[in-house]
Amino acid sequence: MDIFSEKTILTVSRLTALLRGVLEENFEQLWVQGEVSNLSYPSSGHCYFTLKDVGAQLRCVMFKGAVKNLKFRLTDGMALIARGRISVYDQRGEYQLICEYAEPAGIGALQTAFVQLKEKLAQEGLFAEAHKVSMPRFPRKIGVITSPTGAAIHDIINVLKRRFASLAVLLYPVRVQGEGSALEIARAIDEMNRIAEVDVLIIGRGGGSLEDLWAFNEEVVARALYRSKIPIISAVGHETDWTISDFVADLRAPTPSAAAEMVIASADELRGQIEMLSHRLRKSVENLLAAHDGRIEGLRRALHDPRTMLGHLAQRLDDLTGRLETGLGVAVSRRRDRFERLQDSLQHNVPKVRIIDLRQRIALLSERAEHLLSQRLEATRQRFGDNAARLEVLSPLKTLARGYAIATRSGDGRIVTDAASLAIGELLLLRLFQGEAGCRIEALETGKT
Repeated sequence: MDIFSEKTILTVSRLTALLRGVLEENFEQLWVQGEVSNLSYPSSGHCYFTLKDVGAQLRCVMFKGAVKNLKFRLTDGMALIARGRISVYDQRGEYQLICEYAEPAGIGALQTAFVQLKEKLAQEGLFAEAHKVSMPRFPRKIGVITSPTGAAIHDIINVLKRRFASLAVLLYPVRVQGEGSALEIARAIDEMNRIAEVDVLIIGRGGGSLEDLWAFNEEVVARALYRSKIPIISAVGHETDWTISDFVADLRAPTPSAAAEMVIASADELRGQIEMLSHRLRKSVENLLAAHDGRIEGLRRALHDPRTMLGHLAQRLDDLTGRLETGLGVAVSRRRDRFERLQDSLQHNVPKVRIIDLRQRIALLSERAEHLLSQRLEATRQRFGDNAARLEVLSPLKTLARGYAIATRSGDGRIVTDAASLAIGELLLLRLFQGEAGCRIEALETGKT
């Protein structure tokens, strides 16, 4: 019936219910744009805020289920586009918009969520270079976390086979898009760290839209990357695609194929490096040996023939002996001359006292002369013994006594020092410590020592 045709008294609750019905029937689904204000997140998990513009404002509520589906977080002052239905909140008698979906005005919801999460994780230090670890130079096994049916795993395997066919690859299959895919990726990272069978991890997928790549923008994946002890390469999408995983991972590859190229050098490159290093090592050893050969040759030239040294020492000994004999002869002659002069003086000085005195002086001088001669003879004998001992140390006979032999050519008597100068069948004379022996060359072995 027409409630306004006669005087009908309505309760507040009844009137509010009627108004709610009118609004809900006529404004079931609509889009509203405005600026967020009075934002509130109570413990219930619901979200309350006001959308306003220059001329009006609208109370809004977003229930817990819709809040969970938001990819970003609402903030005061954000320009927002909300979709929902108009209803009335009976307790306050206010109409409100029950929001089922919202996105930032002028920028997509996913892009906003990406920026917000990136700023949050950057402030917490998840992108810090100090936390990143370097890739091992020669990994033995590569772990790959991606879809088993996608193009990414095929590209990675093809590149690795081409570059280093013997490298082992362990695939951990996961979903890379859709509901729950981010949680699968995070669990895969943790599981790979738990079993610790790989040296490097590659996570990623092929190209796609921002929605397709979104699993690699989830916070749960970022934190799994951060706590990984295994070095991780993020290879998501194409070169122009950037995800949160790229910032947290130890290394970012523009594509999955590029990740496979970055994880290890090709076998050809490694062979080239080995050949270059081997060549450098060989040249260094050759230069070192050449330097030692030159030094040995210099020492050999500086070392004199022991027979020559013995001849010099014997000549010096003869010289010293001659000088000693001459010195002694001169000294004796001087003493004799003085003695004769004294005798002549005695003949001219007959007094007994003078004779006794002169005799005493003669006796003293004779004793001193004998003592001096004895000292000089002893010193000469000591030097002679020292020189003889040195000669004996340098004597080649000492070397021969230790089992060595001196080889000389039987024809000209020259000493042989190089096997390269000999010929098969040539006769040699070996001088031993006791006696000599002849020998014939049956075999030769030349080379540096």
